[in-house]
Amino acid sequence: MAASFELGVFFQVWPSSPFPSRPFSRPFLSSHACRAAASSSGGDPEALQPERTVVRFGLPSKGRMADETLSLLKNCQLSVRQVNPRQYVADIPQLSNLEVWFQRPKDIVRKLQSGDLDIGIVGFDTVSEYGQGNEDLIVVHDTLEYGACRLSLAIPKYGIFENINSLHELAQMPQWTTERPLRIVTGFSYLGPKFLKEKGLEYVSFSTADGALEAAPAMGIADAIIDLVSSGMTLRENDLKEIEGGVVLASQAVFVASKRSLNTREGVLEITHEILERLEAHLRATGQVTVVANMRGNSAKEVAERILSQTSLSGLQHFVI
Repeated sequence: MAASFELGVFFQVWPSSPFPSRPFSRPFLSSHACRAAASSSGGDPEALQPERTVVRFGLPSKGRMADETLSLLKNCQLSVRQVNPRQYVADIPQLSNLEVWFQRPKDIVRKLQSGDLDIGIVGFDTVSEYGQGNEDLIVVHDTLEYGACRLSLAIPKYGIFENINSLHELAQMPQWTTERPLRIVTGFSYLGPKFLKEKGLEYVSFSTADGALEAAPAMGIADAIIDLVSSGMTLRENDLKEIEGGVVLASQAVFVASKRSLNTREGVLEITHEILERLEAHLRATGQVTVVANMRGNSAKEVAERILSQTSLSGLQHFVI
């Protein structure tokens, strides 16, 4: 009578993903890299509050980014415990000596720079806009695989822009002069001007606004906008279009830390390492499944050969445990 063998068959799958693969210049850092980054910090340790011994972790307080951040941490076995939903402070039972502070994303970046927070999760666009190249901010993990969007320039589909399809063509339009510059409205008052200056656009003026920027060209307030774009549906519904060369940066959620905190505050490096390992383990496991089945056969080898002979079961890569 044939014996019954239990085999674990591991399948690696690659689902289509909307997220760019490692789109940022700085890859995620190992604990050794964190330690090296911390030791190279040129900041003034006295700028930190020496009396504070607890590590502070900043998370988005509202919106989709907040919900997806909590979901990611839960999947990493790091459940954020908030006694009162109206309170801005919480904890993670699995990590001792850690406070979670719910803040607006831009305030997370600002407080990382001021020393009021030590680590945080925000969008890369927020780090870039409010960090403004501050070397004290270090992106520990740059692809958390949610919150994907792009900061992009958009112009009307109609009028003088109807046949304009690239940033170069936009810059060459004869309408722009010192007296009548290209008018752009944006909520990104640092990244927007920096981008167009680097691209060599000479006659440009900026105005700052938050929310419903897509209406500005139709109202005659601006010629173009620079705003975050996900699917592009809102742009299309307002007769706007992105153009070639007009993407300022690609963004998604990132894990960020203060170099000064990593270097000077006790426990920050160790907690950062722990969170980083859990994040990376979860993200690497995404898309992988293990199938365990009981099958009759004279030996484990015979059962394995029967399984792998079936193309519908073996997959592109397969391992028998």
